[in-house]
Amino acid sequence: MNTLEIILKEMSSFIWGPITLFFLLGIGVYLTLGLKLFTWRRTVQALVMLWKGRESEKQGDITPFQALMTALSATVGTGNIAGVATAIFLGGPGAIFWMWITALFGMATKYAEAVLAVEYRETDDEGMYVGGPMYYIKNGLKSHWAWLAWAFALFGTLASFGIGNMVQANSVAAALDSMFQIPVWQTGIVLTCFTAIVILGGIKRIAQVAAKLVPIMAIAYVACGLYVIFSHAAEVPQALLLIVESAFTPTAAVGGFAGAAVLQAIRFGVARGVFSNEAGLGSAPIAHAAAKTNDPVQQGMIAMLGTFIDTLLICTMTALVIILTGAWTSGETGAALSTLAFNTGLPDVGGYVVVFGLVVFAFTTILGWSYYGERCAEFLFGTKVIWPYRLLWLCAIPAGAMGKLSMVWLLADVMNGLMAIPNLIALALLSPVLFKLTTHYIRSE
Repeated sequence: MNTLEIILKEMSSFIWGPITLFFLLGIGVYLTLGLKLFTWRRTVQALVMLWKGRESEKQGDITPFQALMTALSATVGTGNIAGVATAIFLGGPGAIFWMWITALFGMATKYAEAVLAVEYRETDDEGMYVGGPMYYIKNGLKSHWAWLAWAFALFGTLASFGIGNMVQANSVAAALDSMFQIPVWQTGIVLTCFTAIVILGGIKRIAQVAAKLVPIMAIAYVACGLYVIFSHAAEVPQALLLIVESAFTPTAAVGGFAGAAVLQAIRFGVARGVFSNEAGLGSAPIAHAAAKTNDPVQQGMIAMLGTFIDTLLICTMTALVIILTGAWTSGETGAALSTLAFNTGLPDVGGYVVVFGLVVFAFTTILGWSYYGERCAEFLFGTKVIWPYRLLWLCAIPAGAMGKLSMVWLLADVMNGLMAIPNLIALALLSPVLFKLTTHYIRSE
């Protein structure tokens, strides 16, 4: 292991350690209480609003529904399959409880990000709406905080090529090679071609594809999960009880499961919850800033559904399948554990569910993150960087599919974590604006 890899590993361990996770969860708690549980009380209303917002003639580039699907396209991914399995392997069933807690408070964080993104968005030289943490830092805070905006944009640009591109391409290539013996170079080329067809059309085409693909893939995956759950319906109360009890008491070693302390359940539940729904990292508001809306609060309400769908729905499905089938005691982890669980619950079919889920989830993540990274790069270098960025993005896909990515993964992990720091500072400093906008919205109803 070379010196740079050692340094990156140490940085990753620190950045994703207890301090950062505490602040990610802490900001969510602070915002939830400051909003007087607004995000919990308005979830049903937000679902109704999402459906009504499928078409909109208001200012923006894409509909509110498309904005949410674009954000979900980048969020729903390997974290929902491999991430949940890893959380259970390292923290026991109790980790799922802490994933739920992270999501419940993360809804306020995601709401705040989208509200501020719409409130402080701009139009660029090409007339497109742009926004996100770099813009609400630039336009919402005083000039001496401007360096935070540049830092976020830099971290976001670098992270996008790792976590949003090369790592995803590598996951797809490895999954198809393992299941169907498809050479990784072929996967890389095909994936590049499909990605080019979409991203060269800009945010409108990305949003159109996401609006069709994300609901289909999410419904199909959840349907398979529900089939397994209903097949073990009598055991569901016991599984839920196991999750809750294990959140507060150590989980004993069972079969291939080594056992887990309560602190492990909390740590890995919170960490994987954040990794899954990205609340607080500042990526999703970049998509929501392009929504056709004149009301930041309404878009914030739609945005918070992303956390609800990603963690409280899709991740819970995965977790229950793993626990109900007994696969969690096998000693397997990551995608292998999810594959074993679905194969147990859906013999001869489950493995394909996981593989195709990973492939589609990874592909949509590449699409969503291409937009995030492009907007971060545009903030740094202007609109002239857009086409060179897209071409570089396409070149990175086959390199990721065929490469050994231990160093790329570490660098992306570090950059992804560093994105959270300027964003969390901005959310805390701009919280009075958030509370004021929300209060005004409630009074105007």
